[in-house]
Amino acid sequence: MKKFVTAPFLPTEVAIEKISQNVAKISAYPFESGYGITLAHPIRRLLMSSSVGYSVIAVHIEGAAHEFDTVRGMLEDISIFIINLKNMRFKINNGEDRVEIKYTFNSKQTITGAELSNDDLTVINGDAYLATINDDFSLTFSIIVQKGIGYVSSEEIRGMVAKEYIPIDAFFSPVRKVTYEIEKMLVEDNPNFEKVVFVVETNGQIAPLDAFKESVAIMYDQMSVFNKVFNLSDVQIVENTFEESNVDLKDLIVKIEDLDLSARSFNSLDRAKIKYVGDLALMSEVEVRNIKNLGKKSLDEIAEKFASIGFPIEGTLPEDVASALRKKLEQLKA
Repeated sequence: MKKFVTAPFLPTEVAIEKISQNVAKISAYPFESGYGITLAHPIRRLLMSSSVGYSVIAVHIEGAAHEFDTVRGMLEDISIFIINLKNMRFKINNGEDRVEIKYTFNSKQTITGAELSNDDLTVINGDAYLATINDDFSLTFSIIVQKGIGYVSSEEIRGMVAKEYIPIDAFFSPVRKVTYEIEKMLVEDNPNFEKVVFVVETNGQIAPLDAFKESVAIMYDQMSVFNKVFNLSDVQIVENTFEESNVDLKDLIVKIEDLDLSARSFNSLDRAKIKYVGDLALMSEVEVRNIKNLGKKSLDEIAEKFASIGFPIEGTLPEDVASALRKKLEQLKA
């Protein structure tokens, strides 16, 4: 039967999966129908446009007058040298917004990004190729690396650096790719709830989870302008949490078979490999409701059993208790 509601359902769960060093999957759920894309699209835009990164913005090469020049003793033309420099991913180490560093290379050698790393600056893709020089040549050049967001053209940079420098188009964003999918999920017999799954890939200047966190923080900051008028800080979000004084690990390591559940409820939990009360206590209410073949009557029965021992199914364990419980359950199942 259709229920009347007075407020939209609040999502309660976030799951994080580290796929690789520079790729992460972040899932949030459950959202009411339509709410997933409402949040996902602006977060993606902020990740792509407002993530802070680093870029080389100018270079000065001794003996080169402009970007189309050549210098005797170096294999590459200056234009190719600049393209190779732009392909390097820099990161400033000393906390400054801008660094200017001078390099000198003598004798025949192949120069890669690794040779440009020092105490002030790290080249993340150290194997990136820069140039090859001859025996009788000394290459001296200076670069300026800047912290920023978005894109700034070389024409805009020209007035920000000394005249002897060649300005370079700056692409600051450390985020290479962001995708999201909206998946349907079942909540309380309603199949129209949504799960938002982001996949974030960065270039190594920042971890994908940090980039995601910064983008969400930017969204919060942008929305805070309305707080000047509407006092949104007064809005309270209530989260059910077990009273720490009532939490006893002994109650949480009771076997499910000792709860005297009906055969249908017990079998549903057993097939889901849930052996102890603690297994359920560590799950969110949404996760419990989504246990396969666990119907409303079985859920009500389990909720009643949990309430009788002081653990409402919608509650959340304190983190220290949850951590201790996980270790204890691992020992019991070993």
